[in-house]
Amino acid sequence: MKFIMSLAILLAAAMPAFASDARFLASLSKLDPQTRLEQVCDLYAMKQISRDSNPYHPDRAKTDVVSHPRHSGNTVTGTGGAFRSGGRWYQFSFSCTGSSDGMKVTAFSYRLGQPIPESKWASYGLWR
Repeated sequence: MKFIMSLAILLAAAMPAFASDARFLASLSKLDPQTRLEQVCDLYAMKQISRDSNPYHPDRAKTDVVSHPRHSGNTVTGTGGAFRSGGRWYQFSFSCTGSSDGMKVTAFSYRLGQPIPESKWASYGLWR
């Protein structure tokens, strides 16, 4: 009985995340392929950086902050990405390959960069 209660609590806590993911996926399908891939890569970057052994736990990531990424088929690469962690923004470079429909990441690599000075946030469209 204790196991069933624990499972019920776990599932109840996870339900909003699943609903949110479903809405996110539905909205992705309405985007043009390049924008869709960038959005999927943004989300994947947050999850991957948070999982890896570093002090960062991003709550936002964007692949096009400092410079626009380059697209080649199902791959987007760039040196001007940024992520926010602990109220500060940091630059990162990346390579992200997506599925043919652009809905999933099939390969991803990144390199952490320097903190972005708060004095540059406004010019990059960043916020606290």
